[in-house]
Amino acid sequence: MEVTGTLKELFETQNVSDRFKKRELVITTEGNTPYPQHVSFQLTQEKCDLVHGWPLGIEVKAQFNLRGREWNGPQGVKYFNTLEIWRIEKVGGTTNNTTDNYTAPKVTPTDYNDDLPF
Repeated sequence: MEVTGTLKELFETQNVSDRFKKRELVITTEGNTPYPQHVSFQLTQEKCDLVHGWPLGIEVKAQFNLRGREWNGPQGVKYFNTLEIWRIEKVGGTTNNTTDNYTAPKVTPTDYNDDLPF
């Protein structure tokens, strides 16, 4: 799934456990209508750093997965949904799957070990 909108809120990364961290953010869609939608998303693990230093108010495009889970508690069964971003980019900008200043290393034919049997 994909959404485009304005970055409204960007919260700090939370260390939920020693092996899991998450970062929540809010993207406003339909901002030019009488009823804008402020939708909460989350980034997990190494993806928490994708939006580091981004200013609020910029236009973003995010691809995300809809996650659902069941919880059996003392008051009965409850269901929770999460919108988990797996890719996010500034609209008109660069993707933030890598850093903006990343330069790919140059590869020459001598870098390959051509020991293929065919």
